[in-house]
Amino acid sequence: MENKTLGKRLKYHRTLKGLTQEQLAEYSTVGIRTIQRIEKEEVTPHLQTVKLLADSLDIKVEDLVVVDNPNEEVIQRKWMLLLHATPFLGFIIPFANIFVPLFLWIHKANDNPLYNAHGKAIVNFHGSIMLYLVLSLLLFFAIPGYNYFITAGLVLFSIIMTLLNVRSALRNHTYNYPLAIPFLK
Repeated sequence: MENKTLGKRLKYHRTLKGLTQEQLAEYSTVGIRTIQRIEKEEVTPHLQTVKLLADSLDIKVEDLVVVDNPNEEVIQRKWMLLLHATPFLGFIIPFANIFVPLFLWIHKANDNPLYNAHGKAIVNFHGSIMLYLVLSLLLFFAIPGYNYFITAGLVLFSIIMTLLNVRSALRNHTYNYPLAIPFLK
């Protein structure tokens, strides 16, 4: 069922049984205002209320309550950490900051839209940083001496942004990679 929230599931099952909110309130002894607030997702009901509603609709509590799989969340956090932290391998192995996340992205892109979006952003950012580093090293011929500051600034910027995005991805599944050229769309 594509209805992901308790309110949407309750409304779906209620209308499937051909009941109005008033009739459900009468059968379940749950107040009509409570049912309205649940369906509008203004309130999270107690488990006893959900049980009363499920019994009145002649369905299981599991049909109303959306239970996330905690193991899936742990696995997702591990993949997010792996995706966002592997660019640090670029300090040990040349171009690993691009190729390792690229291979991980290729492997996991179809598994979850979150992996797809984050993987593209990581590859785009670190590919852009590598391009900027090459350009800053070429500046050695144009402005010798000053390109070291630009190169060091780019490396420091890359490290800071990667650390911030690891934290952000693990906390709330978001990312922000500024100055990234969208090589992958």
